[in-house]
Amino acid sequence: MAGHRARKRFGQHFLTDPGVIDAIVRSIHPAKQDVIVEIGPGQGAITGILARQAGHLHAIELDRDLAAKLRTQYDGNPAVTIHEADALQFDFASLGEQLRIVGNLPYNISTPLLFHLLKFRARILDMHFMLQKEVVARMAAAPGSKAYGRLGIMLGCHLSIESLFDVDRLAFDPPPAVTSAVVRLDPLPPDTFVIDNEAAFSNLVATAFMQRRKTLRNSLRKLAAAADFDALGIDGGLRPEQLGIADYVRLSNYLNRK
Repeated sequence: MAGHRARKRFGQHFLTDPGVIDAIVRSIHPAKQDVIVEIGPGQGAITGILARQAGHLHAIELDRDLAAKLRTQYDGNPAVTIHEADALQFDFASLGEQLRIVGNLPYNISTPLLFHLLKFRARILDMHFMLQKEVVARMAAAPGSKAYGRLGIMLGCHLSIESLFDVDRLAFDPPPAVTSAVVRLDPLPPDTFVIDNEAAFSNLVATAFMQRRKTLRNSLRKLAAAADFDALGIDGGLRPEQLGIADYVRLSNYLNRK
């Protein structure tokens, strides 16, 4: 798709490095029984390989010029469907079950798109994404680390998160200002963390990390009393980044049931 100029409003950085393309495809390991959904195929760096190796490929592209070129390229191929659509608004349930989702996600929509995809996690087998390295670090961070926070907790209670490898900025045209990383996300079994009230849980975690230098007792003082921490055996003197996901879920459920 030579001649297409990257559009800043879409956050376009096209992957061009053959070695990185090969590493991503090997990580995905597409098979003939797979239904793969590629978000933001762009100039089709991995689209052709996925189209050949998967059972069916759905490509979701917002840029109408790129979508038109992809439709022309795959016209007559019943194993490829091009969707000119905004992935943030897309109904992934319309594509069926057992979906494998991949993509080089624009940095400016990566976080809201991940939360949108959580709504469809029961239909998803796994996800492989290229994201800003800093975002992947926050997603995969363990309790006690500086990167651990709201993003990792809110995703980690539904997904297993594994950072696979970094990607240098020069692997793209035009190069982004930051290093990227490829991450694998696997939906957890439904009963891994049972959250009574998702909105209350989200509010609890957000409130805790609004002032992460304070202790939990102080940062959550409007939501939980000292007796609530004592009832659960949670040390209210801990800082927010020191509490694991399971304890955040226990605290949220306890307060919700009260």
